[in-house]
Amino acid sequence: MGRHAWGWGLEEAAIPLEAVRARVEPFFGASHALTGSPAEVPSPRVAAPPRLAAFSSASTASRAAHAMGKAYPDRVRGFRGDFSSAPDLVVTPRTEAELIATLECAERERLSVTPFGGGSSVVGGVEPRLGPNANGTLSLDLGALERVLEVDVVSHLARIQGGVLGPALEQQLTAHGLTLRHFPQSFEFSSLGGWIATRAGGHFATGPTHIDELVQSVRLVTPRGLFETRQFPASGAAVDPNRLVIGSEGVLGVITEAWMRVRPKPTFRASASVQFTDYAAAVNAVRELSQSGLQPANCRLLDAMEAMINGVVFDGSSVLVLGFESASHSMRGSIDEALRITARHQGRCEQGAQVREGEGERAQDAGEAWRRSFLQGPYLQDALIQLGLVADTFETACTWSRFDALYAGVTGAMNEALQRVCGGGVVSCRFTHVYPDGPAPYFTFIGRGREGAELEQWHELKRAASDALAAHGGTITHHHAVGRTHRPWYEREAPPLFLDALKAVKRTLDPAGVLNPGVLFD
Repeated sequence: MGRHAWGWGLEEAAIPLEAVRARVEPFFGASHALTGSPAEVPSPRVAAPPRLAAFSSASTASRAAHAMGKAYPDRVRGFRGDFSSAPDLVVTPRTEAELIATLECAERERLSVTPFGGGSSVVGGVEPRLGPNANGTLSLDLGALERVLEVDVVSHLARIQGGVLGPALEQQLTAHGLTLRHFPQSFEFSSLGGWIATRAGGHFATGPTHIDELVQSVRLVTPRGLFETRQFPASGAAVDPNRLVIGSEGVLGVITEAWMRVRPKPTFRASASVQFTDYAAAVNAVRELSQSGLQPANCRLLDAMEAMINGVVFDGSSVLVLGFESASHSMRGSIDEALRITARHQGRCEQGAQVREGEGERAQDAGEAWRRSFLQGPYLQDALIQLGLVADTFETACTWSRFDALYAGVTGAMNEALQRVCGGGVVSCRFTHVYPDGPAPYFTFIGRGREGAELEQWHELKRAASDALAAHGGTITHHHAVGRTHRPWYEREAPPLFLDALKAVKRTLDPAGVLNPGVLFD
């Protein structure tokens, strides 16, 4: 099966347009499919340096595949055939020595370098850009560095190369009965190095799910040499050097491998779907769950609109999708206690809990309907683009004490913006992660586009969303990274002295400024 030329994932997995049309027309009226345009890829500005010729390509197909990420604007441009951001050269090093040679050539030949894992960035993080005084752009594809190199079964650790994609990583760990337990929505088409570089958040709602918590040590190749941290379960020795690499978004160096904390694969599971008539009661139930110490693997609260547009329920209820898992013991006690908590907040679990011990069949309930919708989400956006709709998501995190005001403020601001920009639309919200001190709300907005003006409409809506998050005490991103898209709001959020210090580190590790220009800062 082949990767989609401009959309998400595999072409064979695309959702039929007619099925999507039937879902959206009740909200937006009749729609018709737009016609895309053939890809237009400019000629390369520079030739491959001879030292890189054996592991590089300047083919039109390879350059087009590395032209951009998978954000809404990227896919609209791809649909229109605009691949003007294609790199001049795609380099795929097979060894760390070839990677070092690539950075040396790039510095000497004045080529801007964009590290590329799975290409799933939704914030402009992998689009090649010319840096100041650069002659051309180079996309550095880590896809050949895709092996689990070593497994420490005693310590539950694995040394893994940075270019491995999620499915290949899990397949190699399964041979040892282990899992990294990191499953972002982009899992099929994103890499370990990309997860670390962007501080990715996994699928699980609580417990160790952020990549930060799973990294023990990292190996970073920079234009000024090797940056490798030591293997310790914990250390109190000054500032943690791992934290300098995690979230660096390709501006300081290239992650070639990391020692990661892995665990036995779970075999005990329990799940339930709980409906609430009152959304405020549902929020309070989730807050109590997050502070209970139960640590559910899944604790997704869908507001009424989110539940409706994803086909979970249609009666105006909010739905809480709960799940627990373990490799060592039954989860029956945990799910029973969680349902006692939700019942105190008027939650209804009409089908009861589903408890599985071993590899039994999944329950066919609202939770499973949500899971299917979650995995189809990126494919759905492709279909909405073809039907002329402006559809995207944004996420944040805030304290519990601020959530009510943030939810009201953000949904109000987006409804007003959708009315102004699109003549109306829908806004929905779900929790992706929950912490004892606050939730991570994830918003979706959809409005009707004006053919040819969709990008301008998106920019106005994205600006309204980001301004609303900042005004109501939310972070500009919980797990989608900064890239170039979120930079203006990140610069307001980060302490100015911290940004100065980070730029000083950049000058030390990448003095010529060849790595990912424009990401995080100029």
